[in-house]
Amino acid sequence: MRVRVEKAVLPGIGVRHDLATTSGRRIGVITHRSGQRDLIVYDPEDPDESSDTVPLTDDEADALAVILDASRVLSQLAGLHDQVAGTLVIEQIPVRAGSPFAGRPMGDTQARTRTGASIVAVLRHGEALASPTPDFRLAGGDLMVVVGTREGVDGVADIIAHGQTG
Repeated sequence: MRVRVEKAVLPGIGVRHDLATTSGRRIGVITHRSGQRDLIVYDPEDPDESSDTVPLTDDEADALAVILDASRVLSQLAGLHDQVAGTLVIEQIPVRAGSPFAGRPMGDTQARTRTGASIVAVLRHGEALASPTPDFRLAGGDLMVVVGTREGVDGVADIIAHGQTG
C-alpha cells in the first residue's frame, strides 16, 4: 500500500508534510525556515486542527528518523525470514574491540565472497546504518545484521572474530 504524503508551503514559516495513517489519524511535520521541526498530531475530531505539537531539535529529529528506519529495516528482515523459514538465517554479529576488522573497511572482510552471506545493516550507538558500502569502517561495539545460510552466517562470525572462516 502506498502512503500519500501531502506537502504544503507555509509562507513565512516553512514547509508542512502530512500523512493519514491507515487507522484514520493524521500526523505531520513542519520544517521551519530556521531548521526547527515540529511533529504534529492532528485532532481526530477535527483533522484541520492539531491536538498536539512536539518541537524537535535536529538531534531529536535525527534520532526519531533512525528509530523509525531501524524498526522498519528489522521488520522487513523478519518478514523475509518468515517467507523463507529454514533457508535463511538473520543474525546480529558483534564486532568486538579485538576483532581483526575493528577500524577497517567492511570490504576487507570479503564476507560475501567468502561465505555467500550478506551484511545488510550495521547497528552502531542505537543507529541502524542500512546497506553499508565496502568502504564503511567497522568499529568495536558494532552489531552487524547478516543474512544468509546457517553456514554462511557462521562463516561471517568466524571472519569477524578471527579473520578467517571455520
